[in-house]
Amino acid sequence: MTIKYEWRGDFGNAVLNALHAERHSFGWVCAWEDDSLIGFVNAVWDGGVHSFILDTVVAQRCRAQGVRSALVATAADEARAAKCEWLHVDFEEHLRPFYFDACGFRETAAGLIAL
Repeated sequence: MTIKYEWRGDFGNAVLNALHAERHSFGWVCAWEDDSLIGFVNAVWDGGVHSFILDTVVAQRCRAQGVRSALVATAADEARAAKCEWLHVDFEEHLRPFYFDACGFRETAAGLIAL
């Protein structure tokens, strides 16, 4: 097998969707402005009752318009519909107000090992 690594390689949605499905991604939310993808969040799960959001991103020009919180809210709605009981998120300190205030996450006790 020959593997080629390519920084910022060109790919289509079909191949990305197939790869996401392999990592227990049960879905993702895309925000579109006309034909432009302006936001994305991936929802993954553990196969049980825990779901996680990853890769939340919004185009620079569309920030501060509620797109990011709408992406997370849609992911939460879909996780709930999939019978998940928990939605987890990890984030950097500067994103606390967004996830706790704008999205409604609450602080929990958790463990972490620095690798």
